[in-house]
Amino acid sequence: MGVSVVRIRVLVVDDHRIFAESLAAALAAEPDVDVSAAGSAPAALRCLERAAAEGRRYDVMLVDAELGVLAADGARTVPAPRTDPDTGSGSGPADGISLAAGVRSSHPHIRTVVLAEKDDPRRAATALQAGASGWVAKDCSLQRLLAVIRGVLRDETHLPAALLTGVLRELTAARKHRTESEQLVESLTPREREVLRCMVAGLGRKAVAERLFLSPHTVRTHMQNVLGKLGVHSTLAAVALARRAGVGPVALRAVP
Repeated sequence: MGVSVVRIRVLVVDDHRIFAESLAAALAAEPDVDVSAAGSAPAALRCLERAAAEGRRYDVMLVDAELGVLAADGARTVPAPRTDPDTGSGSGPADGISLAAGVRSSHPHIRTVVLAEKDDPRRAATALQAGASGWVAKDCSLQRLLAVIRGVLRDETHLPAALLTGVLRELTAARKHRTESEQLVESLTPREREVLRCMVAGLGRKAVAERLFLSPHTVRTHMQNVLGKLGVHSTLAAVALARRAGVGPVALRAVP
């Protein structure tokens, strides 16, 4: 009786159709790899959901860092995320790194490897913070890519050696900003923190007032105090700072 081979299911996500199909074909030639391709973030999410529903979920997602659309003149443009002006929350993935973050939340078992056309320590650091397990050059060898795929399945993190110093510097700076944000949030009163969590959840002044059993005028005062103590001038900036500090939204529920 032959020994069964453990198959690695890989999803390639890239809007360059020729590149995606070529990479998928090269990976499919490996005896232990099953591979599919998607040309956009929505298409990738549909693939992941469908596979999960059918009990054949993917193990690794290879995603283009600059996942976007091609303009009529052939130039690449990355669509900006649709953002709520009050909450700062986006309505969907805007690029490969945003997709990685979304997949980390909805499919935490999947390991994401970002494929990049150029080395960029800041974006690589952002990718790792978003939940990616690796950052590799698009023109790397197939052997290198396969080594990364198998490595991330062992919970390894893979970065090009030339990027290590820059990525560590970026991660250290990000931690410093987080610490500063945490200190600002700690200056808030318990009630102001509660109001801030409502702001993070996207609740407007009236909704916050109903939830906390306060008058809209009182809520307005609390919101102004929150902005002042955080040193920002808009709800959007306050929400961004809160997220850096690890402040989560209140659980949304129906108001009786």
